[in-house]
Amino acid sequence: MSKDLLTVRDLSVRVEEKNILKSLNLSVKPGETHVLMGPNGAGKSTLGNTLMGNPHYEVIGGSVEFQGQNLLDLPVNERAKAGIFMSFQNPLEVPGISLANFIRNAIEQRTGKRIRLWDFRKEIAKALEVLNMDPSYADRDLNVGFSGGEKKKAEILQLLMLKPSLAILDETDSGLDVDAVRTVSRGVEEYQKDKDSALIIITHNMGILSSLKVDKAHVLVKGSIVADGDGSLVEEINRDGFAKFENKE
Repeated sequence: MSKDLLTVRDLSVRVEEKNILKSLNLSVKPGETHVLMGPNGAGKSTLGNTLMGNPHYEVIGGSVEFQGQNLLDLPVNERAKAGIFMSFQNPLEVPGISLANFIRNAIEQRTGKRIRLWDFRKEIAKALEVLNMDPSYADRDLNVGFSGGEKKKAEILQLLMLKPSLAILDETDSGLDVDAVRTVSRGVEEYQKDKDSALIIITHNMGILSSLKVDKAHVLVKGSIVADGDGSLVEEINRDGFAKFENKE
């Protein structure tokens, strides 16, 4: 049995004096894909933002270990350098820096090594092809003028290029049409091929999960995990919704 990549113990978090997460426990091993499902307001995004170190989210109890070290002691930039990546629901626009330069700089910051431009261009061309993205996107300002689908594809492009140890996808399929969901799923499948990396997919929409391997699924209601299972739990939620679990909480 491999050791846990991420271990969350009794994590409690509040936002503006309101308790959102309540003694949440979660263990993720390398190579695993976990799905965190739940109705709106259940606390799914709160977990992702807390793991990334968003200062808006205050940890009031519990612990988080990532690769054997106390994650809660690390500033945001060190968490990213350690190998945690998060795809956001609403990616920000960054005028004046191209998508390619943003990714190249992020890789160099994480690895501490310079990347030869030719090598980088070859690598990003492969990733763009996986996502069916026109090569010209790489030279456009980050997310500026991008459609919703293009922004989400750009996030998955970063995922494929940065190769994090743990990726957190927060509602990546939200607002996407069927074709865009397929494209994003293809990128996630490519990431799943790395058996040393793990994935947490936060969603209440089952569209992105239809073609992905799911090892463990968790239902979050009112800040607590109320049910655990495998891919069959995803199918149950897709068929019956969350009512059964909301009543159980």
